[in-house]
Amino acid sequence: MNGYEGSLTTLAEGVHAWVQPDGSWWLNNAGVIETADGVILVDTCATETRTRALLAAADSVTRGKPIAAAFNTHAHGDHTYGNSLLPPEAMIIGHKHTRTGVREDTLLDDCPPIWSPMPDWGNVTRRPPNLITGDTLTLHHGGLQIEAHHPGHTAHTAGDLVVWLPEQRVLFTGDLLFHKVTPLVISGALDGALRSLDWIAAFDPAYVVPGHGPVMDATTLPGVLEFHQRYYEFVQANADKGRSEGLSPLAVARRISLGEFAGLPDAERIVLNLHRAYADRTGLAIDIEQAWHDAIALNKGPLTTHV
Repeated sequence: MNGYEGSLTTLAEGVHAWVQPDGSWWLNNAGVIETADGVILVDTCATETRTRALLAAADSVTRGKPIAAAFNTHAHGDHTYGNSLLPPEAMIIGHKHTRTGVREDTLLDDCPPIWSPMPDWGNVTRRPPNLITGDTLTLHHGGLQIEAHHPGHTAHTAGDLVVWLPEQRVLFTGDLLFHKVTPLVISGALDGALRSLDWIAAFDPAYVVPGHGPVMDATTLPGVLEFHQRYYEFVQANADKGRSEGLSPLAVARRISLGEFAGLPDAERIVLNLHRAYADRTGLAIDIEQAWHDAIALNKGPLTTHV
């Protein structure tokens, strides 16, 4: 995997974070939760190779316990494609919008040349959640309490869930948080992503596993939340200014200085996020094909992957 292998970090007894550096396109984080009766995953990975690496790591720390269930934090393929490699009897848990999103995904069938190199999916297929929640769900499994919560509004996507272990105070946020990686809201709502930050802080976690990037603890989380706030406000301010001047999202992205955000992986996401901000303000559907075309134009070629 060319130096971008994943690794497990133990956060509490039986609770592990699977982190795939550097957290850029298609390199997500996941979770492994060991209970007395089996293993609960939080998300899978984008490709067969990477999901099998996650499963092998889970097997090594749980001494071969069976996988009983997996939570999907949202519908994007870097968090869900590996569902199809789980045992048939394993329950897949997700929000109702995540089920819809996985079922309607087309990238496995016909992925446009957005990235380079293109991901080698391997033997994965769409497998949507079959246990659905719209708000809050609590799973009691093998002596552990595991909760899933929706923020109550669209943020990164319409179906975002965080997975919360209240006794261990470990929070898996999915892509509501990115750490040392450029945030992305093209599938969601900029205002909702901003509002989700205080909601995340209210859990008062000891450890936080973002959807992408390094794990945080209680001392580093506030700074990461403040960073997200600055970034989202930066996107919104530039979108509003660009719209008032009659500029396209690409024209805005080309003229602005990213400042503190310039050195992050996937900085070209600025134009995708500007498209989102424009659509949110106008109430019109986002032109997804134009948004990806603009991202490639801004990047001066397909977006870089290490998957």
